[in-house]
Amino acid sequence: MHNQGIIFFERTFPSANMVLIKDEKPTLIDTGFGSDIEETASLIENAGVNIEDLHLIVNTHYHSDHVGGNYYLQKQYGTPIAAHHWDGKLINRLDREIGSATYLDQPIEPYTVSKMLTDGDEINTGKHTFQVIHTPGHTLGHISLYNQEAEVLITGDLFHRDDVGWLNIFREGVSAINRSIESLQHLQQLSIKEAYSGHGPKIDNPKQSIQRAIDRFERWVENPKSIGWHACKRVYAYTLIIANGMPKDDIEEYLLGCPWYHDFSRYIFQESPEQFVE
Repeated sequence: MHNQGIIFFERTFPSANMVLIKDEKPTLIDTGFGSDIEETASLIENAGVNIEDLHLIVNTHYHSDHVGGNYYLQKQYGTPIAAHHWDGKLINRLDREIGSATYLDQPIEPYTVSKMLTDGDEINTGKHTFQVIHTPGHTLGHISLYNQEAEVLITGDLFHRDDVGWLNIFREGVSAINRSIESLQHLQQLSIKEAYSGHGPKIDNPKQSIQRAIDRFERWVENPKSIGWHACKRVYAYTLIIANGMPKDDIEEYLLGCPWYHDFSRYIFQESPEQFVE
């Protein structure tokens, strides 16, 4: 999808979508899953941008499906990386929970953030300028990017066309759901013609998708178990895709070895992991 040099790549799950700004200073928003780096490189090259000419990588947040290609691009081409300063400081000090990698058993090769972003910063690519909007919820350092002239919003995993990003309240805090609602209400004030999220197709009716996301989160406030069910389905589906399936007899042992499973079973569903596995 092209919008005056703003090129949206819808990618197959579990890799995250990417946005390439084909401009005087070519800029890539998110880099997909690390194991998909060959496809990532091909998408960039086929769009008419030499991969070594990338001026900047901007990450919407630090989850592995969004930053997995960072290591290769930085090591091979020295591409600088920008992220919200809360994420950037964790990444640069090699925090063990970068991208929830330990939590989700999805390791990330180390990389360095050289451009620390904060709310209100601007990223200029030549003809385009994107405003950095701090939109915490899915992660504390989550950002969205807004191009006022084109009325385009890059949303990361705050919301999708017909879904929302899962909430890891054990990493991001129990207020993550309220932060998500506030972030969405902030975005409601913008004039947006179309939006590109981290997963799924482009969003042709952003206002409708934002309101649906707010409504869903507000229902979750009243029923916290919904946070748990949504997260468990998303995280385990992710595992099944990466592992190309799992024998039924192996499921119980696998789940009982997962930190995320223990957290959700004990604190959201208030059952022992052995009981909840059924």
